[in-house]
Amino acid sequence: MTAVKILGSGCAKCKTLHARVQELITQNNIMATVIKVEDLVEIMKYGILSTPGLVVNEQVKSAGSVPKDEQILAWLKEG
Repeated sequence: MTAVKILGSGCAKCKTLHARVQELITQNNIMATVIKVEDLVEIMKYGILSTPGLVVNEQVKSAGSVPKDEQILAWLKEG
């Protein structure tokens, strides 16, 4: 099962990324768990300087923007 973390304090981009990831998982029947990480200390452990951050199986895939759906889907399928 793929482990996905959305890093962010709840900004609009963070909410958008969370919604897009959930939607792509559902539409493509991907076995994944999604966790929102809002604790700044935890977020800092991943070394990102801006949110939202997307972590798939403990690898940072993006930070500071909402990637395109195709890219998110490719990362989810890698997992």
